[in-house]
Formats: sequence, structure tokens, C-alpha cells
Amino acid sequence: DSVSLDEWRKQVSEVEVRREDINKLVMNYLVVEGFKDAAEAFMSESGEQPPVDLAAVESRMKVRAAVQNGQVQSAVELVNDLNPEILDTNPRLYFHLCLQQLIEEIRAGNTEKALAFAKDELAPLAEEQEAFMDELEETMALFALQGLQDSPVSRLLSPVQRQTTASELNAAILASQAQDQDAKLPSLLRILRWSQDNLGKALDFPRMSDLGKFQTEANGTAAANGDDVVPMDVLPV
Repeated sequence: DSVSLDEWRKQVSEVEVRREDINKLVMNYLVVEGFKDAAEAFMSESGEQPPVDLAAVESRMKVRAAVQNGQVQSAVELVNDLNPEILDTNPRLYFHLCLQQLIEEIRAGNTEKALAFAKDELAPLAEEQEAFMDELEETMALFALQGLQDSPVSRLLSPVQRQTTASELNAAILASQAQDQDAKLPSLLRILRWSQDNLGKALDFPRMSDLGKFQTEANGTAAANGDDVVPMDVLPV
């Protein structure tokens, strides 16, 4: 079976999409991802109100930036200023922040300080929670394997590790503010890709080829008639 480009555009144009819903999705994305200035501009242009005080967004971004820059102790202080219960009620998160602090000390070559920190701060936590021991042992291996690019623990020194810790902390702050921990828009785009892939198994139809520009690519039938990529500007909003 096949659906022509004109028929597909006609069906899409009949889908009712409220501007209010689109605005909420955009604001949700800007707030969760921490684009404070963009959220303020969007609020001014659309009238859509953010779900939280945008000052809280700025504070959250300072925390995330501190972890991403390796300033873990600064991040902990900022979190406690925001809400001390976040770390008090989340031992796994606190442990991961301490692990990141240990990684940063090892990265800086502060061997004695790192060993003392592991003994005084991390070891007691691992003794209380056996599940933490494997992660601590893996991190301690950096003392022996640091500088070996192909070592199994070298990833702990990569920017990805900082990002992972920062994302975990960011999600905890959002949860404490009763906010979505993940933006809805990327999830909807993943669902769209999944839906297209599954529909394509049974039907030849014009697919969205550029989600950023909201363009659709003509199916085989339409392409044979000379059509190519067409902007999908027919959705009513």
C-alpha cells in the first residue's frame, strides 16, 4: 500500500494541534534543559508561563556547570543552599558525588589527598551500602591504571563521566521541585521515529526526514513524479 504526498499532507492538515500545547512543550524543554534566557524570551513572546521561578533554573544550571567543570565540592555547597534534603535523602547520589570528587583528586595528581578522601569519606559509605563497593573498587583502580588510555577504567576520567554525574544531580534537583526530570519534546521525537519505522513496514508513505526543520521526504511513488523534500507547514497551530 502507498499514500501519496498530497494525500498525506491533507491528512496531516486535518490533525488538530493546539498552540497552547505546543507552547507548553517548548517551555518544558527550555526549563528542563536550563535555557533560562530563552525561556524568558519565549514567555515574553508567547505568554506561556514557566512551571517554576526561572531564578531556580539559573541556580540549577550553576550546580550542573560546577560538576561539569570538576568543581564537585562547590556543586555540593550550591545544592545544599538550594535544598539540603536533596543529598540527605539520596545516599546513592551523594555517594556518586563523592566518587566524582575522588576522580577529580586523582586527575589532579593529588594522590595523598585522594587516598585520605577515599578512606575517610567513601569507605564508610561503601561499608553501609554493599552495592557501592564495586563502584568504589573500580574507581580506586585509577591509582594503578591512570595514564593507560586503553584501561577499562579510563572512561572515568572522560568528560562523559562528569556529564553522567551532573545529569543525575540535575534530575534530583528537578524531582525535588516536582518538575519533569526529562524534557518531553525529545521523548516525543523518539516516539515519532519509532512510529515511522513501524508504519514503514506496512505502508509506503512520506516520512519526516528532517525533524529540526519539520520537513517530509516524498515516498517512492511521489518521488517518481518529481517530488522531493517538502516543508510540512500545514499543521494548524
